[in-house]
Amino acid sequence: MAGSADSDAPTGQIAAEDIARIIAETDGTEDGSAASEPDVDVVATPGDLDRALADRQALIQLCLYALDRARSNGVVERLEQGLAGIGVTALRPDGERFDPARHEAGGAVATDDPELDGVVAETEVIGFADHERLLRAPIVTVYAKRAT
Repeated sequence: MAGSADSDAPTGQIAAEDIARIIAETDGTEDGSAASEPDVDVVATPGDLDRALADRQALIQLCLYALDRARSNGVVERLEQGLAGIGVTALRPDGERFDPARHEAGGAVATDDPELDGVVAETEVIGFADHERLLRAPIVTVYAKRAT
């Protein structure tokens, strides 16, 4: 074998000193001067950021699609946690004052309490925001003062 002191090694077998060299190279016991160059090109091209942002948006939309169809609370929770880890938060505005710029009214429920008039009673469909940017407004049921 080339590079081996044991030229009598049968074809298909690796000499002991070559095995020791390979192990030393891979486990870090050999000095760094013989380390191989990285296989990854670390130079970014001009379109890389745009492509990465587009890929992120596509993955977020895929996760929202999966969330809408998930039947397991555990799956929903895990997807929401993963999205929150990258800055995408679930919006459940129960108890907040209804804001047509941030919420979509899906229905109303009558109330005799004037303080509840215009307050979100329940979130029907969870909304999502990517940091401060609204991705999808939550669809909510709003308390409305009962007509007298």
